[in-house]
Amino acid sequence: MAENILTGKNMNRFDKLRQEKSEYSEEYLKSTEAIADECKRTAYVAKHASEIIADIDKEFENATKLSKTDIAFLFLAVGLQCCRQYLFTDFKSKDERPGDQEQAEKTPGKETFDPHDQKAREDAGLEERHHKLYNPTLQEIILHPVPFDANRYNGMFEKGQEPLKGYGKLKHRGATIGHDPVLGLIFGTANIATSTLTTWDMRSYHILSQLGKGDIFACNADTSKVFYYTRKKLLNDGIEGKEIVATSLIKEIIHLQSDIDSKDSLPLPMVNLIDDKLASELAKYGLDMANVKTVAEQATFSMLINAIIGMIHRLFYNEEKDGDIKLYEVRTRKILSYSNLIASTSNVLVVAIGASAGIVMRDKKLTKASLRKIDIGGFLVTLHRLITDGSFIKQIKEEFLANRWYDIVVNA
Repeated sequence: MAENILTGKNMNRFDKLRQEKSEYSEEYLKSTEAIADECKRTAYVAKHASEIIADIDKEFENATKLSKTDIAFLFLAVGLQCCRQYLFTDFKSKDERPGDQEQAEKTPGKETFDPHDQKAREDAGLEERHHKLYNPTLQEIILHPVPFDANRYNGMFEKGQEPLKGYGKLKHRGATIGHDPVLGLIFGTANIATSTLTTWDMRSYHILSQLGKGDIFACNADTSKVFYYTRKKLLNDGIEGKEIVATSLIKEIIHLQSDIDSKDSLPLPMVNLIDDKLASELAKYGLDMANVKTVAEQATFSMLINAIIGMIHRLFYNEEKDGDIKLYEVRTRKILSYSNLIASTSNVLVVAIGASAGIVMRDKKLTKASLRKIDIGGFLVTLHRLITDGSFIKQIKEEFLANRWYDIVVNA
C-alpha cells in the first residue's frame, strides 16, 4: 500500500516535470523561430538598405512636394518680388537726388527751428556766432547750421592748402568726421556742442559766423579740448550742459538723415580710417550711403514680402491633410527660396538685356536706367535664403530618414 502511494506520488511528480519540459520545449521552439525570422528580416534590410533608403527619400519628396495651393503662393511671391524690384527700390542717379537746399527743406523740425533762417537769428540777437571758444549757447546751437558744414576760410590758409579741398564728389562731407554715418555721432556731436569742425587728420578749427557771410573758419582749435569741453558739459555743467549735448546729438542725427538722400550723399562709414580720401574715391563708383540705403531698402522689402508670404501660407496648414508641421514648413521654405531665386534670376536677365541693348544702340540713358534696376539687396536675401533654407531642409530630411529607418529596423 505504501509502495503504491509512493509510486503514485513519484508518477505525479514525473508527469509534472514532463509537462514542464514539453511547455519549455514549445516556448524555446517559438523563440528560436522568432529569432530566425528576425535574423532573416535583418539580413533582408541590410541587403536592401540602399533600396529602402531610396524609398524613404522618395516618401520625403512626396510629403514635401508643392501642392497646387503652394504653387499659387509661389507665383504670388514671385509677382510681389518683381513689383518691388521695378517699382519701389531702384537706385537713384545723382541728378535724380534732391539738392542740398531742397533736401534741407525736408529737415524735421524746420518749421520750428530753421538753422538757415537769418531773420530768426536776428530776432533772437544771434545773427552771429559770438560764443566763447568751445562754449556756444543752446540758442546758438539751435539757430545755426552744424559747424562742420562751414566751407569759407577767411584767408587763414594758403591757396591749395585748404583742409576741405581734394575730396571729389563728397566735397566737405568727405573731409569732416562729423559727416561719417557712425563716427559722426561722436565727433559731430562734439563739434556741434563746441562750435568746431574736425577733419580726418584730427585737426580741429573754431567756426564763427559773420553777418551776411555765413559760417567761416576762424582759427585753429585743439581736438582734445573739443572732447574735454563736451565731456565737461555732459558731466559737470548741470542740466544746461546736458541739454547742450543732447541737443547736439539730436541735431547731428537729423543732419545725417537729411544729407543721406541729397546729391552728394554721405561717405561710407569709417572707411576714411584706412585712407582719409578713400570714401570720396569709392563715391565716384556709386559707393555712398544713398546707395547703401537703397540696398538696405531692397533687402528689407524682400524680407518683408517673405515674412508675409510665410505667415499667410502657415494659416493654410491642415494637420489631417498636410501631416507633420515640420514637413509643411519645408514646403513653406521651398516657396520662399524658389520665389527669391526666380525673381533674382529674372532681375539679372532683365538688367543684362537692357544694359546690353543700351550699349549696342549707344544709348547711355537706357544703359544707366537698366543698371539702376539691379536688385543687389534682393540678391543678398536670395543667397541667405538658399543657404539657410537648404540647411533647414537638409536637417528635416535627415530627421525624417532617421525616424523612418528606426521604424523599419526596430519597430517593424
